[in-house]
Amino acid sequence: MTEVSSKGRRDAHRAPTDDVADRPASKAPEPAVWSRDFALFFIARAVAALGHTILPVALATGLLQHGYGAGAVGLAMAASAASFAGFVVFGGVVADRFDTRKVMIGADLVRLAGQTLAAALFFSGHVVLWQICVIGFVNGLAGALFQPGVASTVPRLATDVQGANGAIRIAEAGAQLAGPVCAGLLVGFASAGGVFAVDAAMYAVSALCLILLRLPPRAPDDGPTSHRTSTFRADLVTGWREFRARSWLWGVIAIWGLYMIAVSGPTVPLVATEVVQDHGPGAYGLVNSALGAGTVVGGLLALRLRPRRMLRAGSIALVGFGAFPATVGAGLGVPAMMAGAAVAGTGMAFWSVMWATSIQTQVPPDALNRIHAYDVAGSLALMPVGQALAGPSAAALGADHVLLVAGVMSLVVCGALLATAPIRNLVRADDTGAVDKRVRDH
Repeated sequence: MTEVSSKGRRDAHRAPTDDVADRPASKAPEPAVWSRDFALFFIARAVAALGHTILPVALATGLLQHGYGAGAVGLAMAASAASFAGFVVFGGVVADRFDTRKVMIGADLVRLAGQTLAAALFFSGHVVLWQICVIGFVNGLAGALFQPGVASTVPRLATDVQGANGAIRIAEAGAQLAGPVCAGLLVGFASAGGVFAVDAAMYAVSALCLILLRLPPRAPDDGPTSHRTSTFRADLVTGWREFRARSWLWGVIAIWGLYMIAVSGPTVPLVATEVVQDHGPGAYGLVNSALGAGTVVGGLLALRLRPRRMLRAGSIALVGFGAFPATVGAGLGVPAMMAGAAVAGTGMAFWSVMWATSIQTQVPPDALNRIHAYDVAGSLALMPVGQALAGPSAAALGADHVLLVAGVMSLVVCGALLATAPIRNLVRADDTGAVDKRVRDH
């Protein structure tokens, strides 16, 4: 299997656009992260993340105000999640076959139209559940087209891929902190329709930033022209073959399935239930804020620390996530739960940056969008299973015991990651000898 060397990939990132090809040689090199174009992409991701965090509040509030129950809220959210999970793999092929930036702009414009329509429905007071579900389904489909392109855009904009991922992760954490507060204020001062209108405006800002974005050209064999002689199905199969060829990649996804079922799936609904019932919604807000603050810390650490074996370091950091369900399951006080949430956020954010950077720097650019799509699909596939099992497990064993088991299983998952040699020993792409290591791993 032919690999693209890390040096060649870095050279591709530095490739000048046509309008700057004749600049004098004395011009200062572009910053490793914070160029004009990365700043535009950063803003696009930040506002989209903020919109993503305020949407559930608006959706739940709006449907409840119009006489629907919790089941209807879950159905509306599931419509978006199902279409995203079901089509993201195909979105990876689309992003590799066509101009990635244009695909992302189109996806933002579709979501802009969808949220504008939802706002109009809520403003009019004529809210029909199936219409909201259809809008959610279309928005999820647009997200499935958008998300794979993120993976290939970051390394084309920044030579310091890890630093760029760390900065984006911090922005997402900031959105996690600010989103619920902003949504609550908007619902209070305006209405659910107003929140949907703001969400639509955020997609408009994201699309505008991407329109202004100037991506450096891909290598001659990395762009859309390289797919003109192949079929859609052939590209899908090639992406799967590239995914299977990397044991560290599919190994993480396989282990992550256990994480989704035993840790993340039950943690999200059961923590909310336990904290709200025992300490009130205010305490749950504090715990969530601590989780977001920890995520910011994890992103900052990822900006500074440069481990040679990134997935090993990320797996060690991920151990901290077990403190979140464990402190809640043990019935500790709110300060202890906040501390556990902060540790969990730090570990998860650091792992996320190490994982994203590994994919973006270890995978050939011409297959990166497809492989990222397989990663997203594989990572999310078993989340609904874990969430569905949370209720019956809590009824049989008690929610506190299920959360304690989740804390223990978090350690088991991290141990499995560290015990798998291709994952533990993967050397970062910008380290000497990394290319030879990747070839041996295949």
